[in-house]
Order: sequence, then C-alpha cells, then structure tokens
Amino acid sequence: MSQTLEQYDQEARKCRDLFTKKMIDYGTAWRILRLSSLADQLFIKAKRIRTLEETGEAKVADPVISEYVGIVNYSIMALIQLELGTSEEDMQPDEVGERYDLHLQNAKNLMIAKNHDYGEAWRLMQLTSLTDLILMKILRVKQILQNEGHTLVSEGLDANFMDMINYALFALIKLEEKQNPVVV
Repeated sequence: MSQTLEQYDQEARKCRDLFTKKMIDYGTAWRILRLSSLADQLFIKAKRIRTLEETGEAKVADPVISEYVGIVNYSIMALIQLELGTSEEDMQPDEVGERYDLHLQNAKNLMIAKNHDYGEAWRLMQLTSLTDLILMKILRVKQILQNEGHTLVSEGLDANFMDMINYALFALIKLEEKQNPVVV
C-alpha cells in the first residue's frame, strides 16, 4: 500500500501542477461551467481515450496521459462547482488551491479505504477497464443530473466524481509503470 500511496501522490502532483499552470493562463474561467458541462468535458476526455484504445490510432498529438490528467482536474472542478455553484467571478488562486487540495485529499481518503477493502484489485485490472469504469461513472453523473441531483439508494454526484479521480490516477500509475518499469 505504501507504494500505491507514493505513486498516487506523484501522479496527483502532476495533475495539480498542470491545473495551477492553466489557472495562471486562463484564470478561473471554468467557474462559469454548470455540472452538466463539466460532465460533458469528462465524457469527451474518456471517449477519446476509449477511441484510441479501440483504434490504436491518434490524429491529434495530445498523449492519452493528458486525457487522464484532464479527468482528474475536471472532476475536481466539478466537486468545487458542486460545493460552490457556478459563478462568473474569478476566485483567488490560493482559495482554488485550497479547495483543490481538499477535494483531492477526500478522493485519496476514499481510495485508501476502498483499496484496503478490495486488496488493490485495480493493479490486476486492464487499463481499458479503468476507462470503461470512468465512462460508466460519467453516465451515472449525467443520469443523476437528469434526476435533479437526487438518488434513491445510490451514491451521489460527489462519490462518482471522486471515483473518477481515483480511476484516472490508477490509470496514470499504470501508464507510468509501463513507460518506466521498475527493474528488480
């Protein structure tokens, strides 16, 4: 589990770093996005990953890694929007960073609990399965949004966004291991 925590934190730092750099470039323009728009952005990212997995051919130079990073960051944006609602006003970078870190920590705590109970099963899963699980979570989010945010017996929007963060970080760990295998 300690290896997972180190790898998780390493990949999460890369996501946070890109998020911070984009905030410098664009500010917090994403705050205007409704949850349905963020769900669509997540869908676009996950759909591209699945298309690349199925065709093996990319016509856009962006690596698949950037799509998983986007899933982490858009999911955290969605959690912030879920918490604060949409706004046309900029947020201060420090406040955004604090909220980013809080939601990432909540996702990590969830991962730690689930990883304990499931015995790191994600390590034995195919990368394509993680993509499919992310797509399923996105479709669940879209359905919950159609139900005006209500569920009868299922977990809510926040849990689905946190699961997407964790699945995307697991995928990033797997891709990193594939690129840089550890020699024992």
